[in-house]
Amino acid sequence: MSVSRRSVLGLILGSPLVLSACVGGSFRTFYPEAIPAEVSRGWRVTDVRVSVPDTLTVSEAKSLLPAADIVWREDPEGDRRAQVATIMRNATLRGAAGLRGSRPVVIELAMRRFHALTFEAETRMSDAGVHNIDFLATVVDAGTGMILAGPVEIEASLPALSGDQMRAARARGESQKSQISAHVARTIAGWLGVGSDPRSEFNRSGD
Repeated sequence: MSVSRRSVLGLILGSPLVLSACVGGSFRTFYPEAIPAEVSRGWRVTDVRVSVPDTLTVSEAKSLLPAADIVWREDPEGDRRAQVATIMRNATLRGAAGLRGSRPVVIELAMRRFHALTFEAETRMSDAGVHNIDFLATVVDAGTGMILAGPVEIEASLPALSGDQMRAARARGESQKSQISAHVARTIAGWLGVGSDPRSEFNRSGD
């Protein structure tokens, strides 16, 4: 058995194995380049369309690190793809709120990954875990459908709070949804040229 698999098993069994040996690595918030502000300032977002392909796998496993493209728990059990689409649409509208130009545009997102922490991971981990959010983004003219920007791969991964940190955050009224939504909104705003550059890289145990 590999070190990482041994570590995960140890966590499941309550062993005090070092968490940093758990599955993990380098993660980032990244897009190749921001849209120039002089271009995007002429736009006004009238809609956000999010596609979550059926080919993406979904897991409801009550485990630390489910192997799936979509892992989401905070909404009631149901259509996880629809739930992810709603989260991403609302966060993108928030990130694009600074665009008040005259040209109506639509932002299209194609999800590649939406892997948040399970409640088991959030509760049992400490200072570990990653929310992995990856998608393809395109801006099109609302009237003609002409592509104005993209498609571009965007990574919007962020360190997930866990253990005592997340318990304190929930006591403040925060949730995984609010944290992920805020980060996606910042990422979209940066890419559209109406916000600060959120691009960064970090190392962390998690998936």
